Amino acid sequence: MRISKSFVPTLKEVPADATVASHQLLVRAGYIRQLSAGIYSILPLAQRSLLKITAIVREEMERIGAQEFYLPALNPREVWEESGRWSVMGENMFRLKDRKGADLCLAMTHEEIFTVLARAELRSYRQLPQTWYQIQTKFRDELRPKSGLLRVRQFTMKDSYSFDLNAAGLDKSFEAHRQAYVQIFGRCGLKTVQVDAHSGAMGGSGSTEFMVPTDAGEDLIASCESCGHAANTEKASSKVDTIDKYKLPGETPAASEFATPGVVTIEALSAQPYSVAADQQLKTLVYVADEKPVIAIVRGDDQLNEAKLQTATGAQILRPAHGEEIPKWMGAKAGSLGGVGFTTVPIFIDTRLVVLTNMVTGANKDGIHFRNVSVPRDLAHARPADLRTVNAGEGCPNCGKPLTVGKALEVGHIFKLGTRYSESMGARVLDETGREVPIVMGSYGIGVERILAGAVELHHDNDGIRFPMSIAPFHVSILPLQMNDAAVVETAEKLYSELMKAGVEVLLDDRDERAGVKFKDADLIGLPLRIAIGKKGLAEGKVELKPRGATQVELVAIADVVGRITAAVRDGGGKLPPR
Repeated sequence: MRISKSFVPTLKEVPADATVASHQLLVRAGYIRQLSAGIYSILPLAQRSLLKITAIVREEMERIGAQEFYLPALNPREVWEESGRWSVMGENMFRLKDRKGADLCLAMTHEEIFTVLARAELRSYRQLPQTWYQIQTKFRDELRPKSGLLRVRQFTMKDSYSFDLNAAGLDKSFEAHRQAYVQIFGRCGLKTVQVDAHSGAMGGSGSTEFMVPTDAGEDLIASCESCGHAANTEKASSKVDTIDKYKLPGETPAASEFATPGVVTIEALSAQPYSVAADQQLKTLVYVADEKPVIAIVRGDDQLNEAKLQTATGAQILRPAHGEEIPKWMGAKAGSLGGVGFTTVPIFIDTRLVVLTNMVTGANKDGIHFRNVSVPRDLAHARPADLRTVNAGEGCPNCGKPLTVGKALEVGHIFKLGTRYSESMGARVLDETGREVPIVMGSYGIGVERILAGAVELHHDNDGIRFPMSIAPFHVSILPLQMNDAAVVETAEKLYSELMKAGVEVLLDDRDERAGVKFKDADLIGLPLRIAIGKKGLAEGKVELKPRGATQVELVAIADVVGRITAAVRDGGGKLPPR
């Protein structure tokens, strides 16, 4: 392709609203343009890369026997009502009405629609297992779209679904997808970490996320360098020593009230004149789980993990209680709350607290707290659960060595759904004995544009993008440096033609621009290889070859260029016609 006849709108300046590298570079290099918040136009360079990514995805999905579908993005309300997720998805789902007043939505995912197909068409265990997938546009009404392609309102997803007779079959399907994902991300140039994850609104018995460690990520993962354990902090646990640090000699006195006027934070109670350390305080938080109040209690110096609380409650929808709701349930405002003697609302208490005594908590009276609280005595009615967020340096749950916590970007997520959807929607088959049983399902997603953005996050420098060969929009750029020199232009055209005949994807910069402009744009766009043709090199019958990111150029004889480039493309994972 010739740049002179292509749409490659590069920019010198960094967009003012772009804070992460992938957003900055994909805009500057002419890959994407923003239409509105969270909605992007994919320009020709990005489309070429995305088509390569989807080709890799298709190859690996077909390798495990998956069959490709294309299902409607516009779904009727009734299907989502069957699964119970019409309400669960809340404001994240785009909803609309047709001209007859019927409720519709733009699908965020397709568990329901695939389950409808399975329910209608699968009748017997002889038809199982099945693996179905699609590469489809999805929609999500993000509250705060940001970071370019990393958090958007319209996106492309590969979502696949497995249908098995039993849990053993699901285990095989899950493992097949896990291995396929390893291949997909590896071929796309991504280094990923597999982590245990919270299933959220998807439901099911377990899930694994594929994460790209990067500061641009919005997730936090706790990982152990010693044994390789890793988990999203939404689910991660740790080994922490919790001693009864404030235990008094003898039996703990009965809980007693003391005045704390105006004290509504952990920090205020820690200060003079009260001097109650954060780790001696019980932090009481009120949430609404499926429209019913619940209480969560963690130590004052710990952070409540909402995903863990959702798991403990079993709620489909969980949210913090509003300020005006709390007094009518608790008798006091936030800041003076506690669970002592309070039994009208379910209470969940972090497991590290269950043995602690001589603690301090709110008394459910504004400006009043309890001291001398013994958790095993005064909060025996609370349900123990892992509720806290792990911290860096705490012990790995597997080997006890210190955990590290860092940011990561989710590019894939695989779920063991079990019978979550088949039970609620009536997708059943007859087993070997003629008994009707629910189909056991799995769900497996990949964010296609996130692979593109993740690759840029991992592969860039101060000059621009450094694309892996497998997903670069072109394999090589040819830069004739003096367009007014006939020999330079003739050599560029000759190499362009010969490389194209060899199946190499070439971007020829045939603009009448200064050499410096061509070099800067080539580095910014980030193709893996660059050939620069100038009068000085031609005098020796040579051109400059430079892999993107290399510090030195290599002079290569013109006759050797095609062989060197085709070998580099193959070695780098690029596709060429068979020899």
